[in-house]
Amino acid sequence: MDLRQLEYFVAIAEEGTFTRAAARVHVVQSAVSAAIKTLERELGATLLDRNSKRVQLTGAGEALLPKARAVLDAVAEAKDAVAQVEGGLSGTVRLGMLTAMTLIDLPAVLGEFHRRHPGVLVRTSAATAGSLGLVEQLLDRRLDLSFVSLPGEVPDGIVVDELAHSVMDLVVPDDHPLAARSEVSIGDLAGMDFIDSPLGYGNRAVADRAFAAGSVPRRVTLEISDIFTGVDFVRNGLGIALLPGYILRGAKGVTTLEVTGADLRWPLGLARPAGRTPSAAARALIAVVHEVFRTA
Repeated sequence: MDLRQLEYFVAIAEEGTFTRAAARVHVVQSAVSAAIKTLERELGATLLDRNSKRVQLTGAGEALLPKARAVLDAVAEAKDAVAQVEGGLSGTVRLGMLTAMTLIDLPAVLGEFHRRHPGVLVRTSAATAGSLGLVEQLLDRRLDLSFVSLPGEVPDGIVVDELAHSVMDLVVPDDHPLAARSEVSIGDLAGMDFIDSPLGYGNRAVADRAFAAGSVPRRVTLEISDIFTGVDFVRNGLGIALLPGYILRGAKGVTTLEVTGADLRWPLGLARPAGRTPSAAARALIAVVHEVFRTA
């Protein structure tokens, strides 16, 4: 048994397919398959059920997974310790991002991090299913850190450092009956047609929680994954929307109103898995993120 076999095994367990695992470890799929077959032969047990579209762990595979992760974590910590003594960090940090990241100047953060730690590679991946999708990737160890928006209780197994927040306002077309007002009670919005993000996105969770807390019914008739297009959909009369102030500056053809009687605070945080010590490279990135927000 060698470290390469364990790395490939963990990659398959976390990615769910040989194809994605091979892409993650940067080798051809046949090399991954051969390494796993050798590992199974050495252990005298079948580790993976290959009969489904998504590879499943057998009982033996489930037993091996935490041990394999512990070995790889120990090796990473050993490399970190040596690297720090030698005067430079190395390794890779897998960082998840939201589609609406205007609250943080991410290029500036990553640029500063690269200047300080040029030997560390930061691999970024955008959310495909909102913050909840990013949380799943953290729990599955496909990400080391991720920017998330998680209003309310933090999911089990996750630690979140809140960095900033924005308050969402109501946006209506200029010819809407509410456009003559500067504020509106959340109760006055009952039954109106809303444009919003899909379930799983942080801003959708903020809105759903606010309406549920006020026992106010709401219809979402149009879902959009790119919140920056929300103003355009509102302007064209397809509904009204709750949008953060930072994307409303200079918006034309729409009117913005404050919503009273509701908590519409949309938080942004940096999340990591609980119960697992971040690598030295990840800890360094966490430090740079917090430093940037303290001085912003």
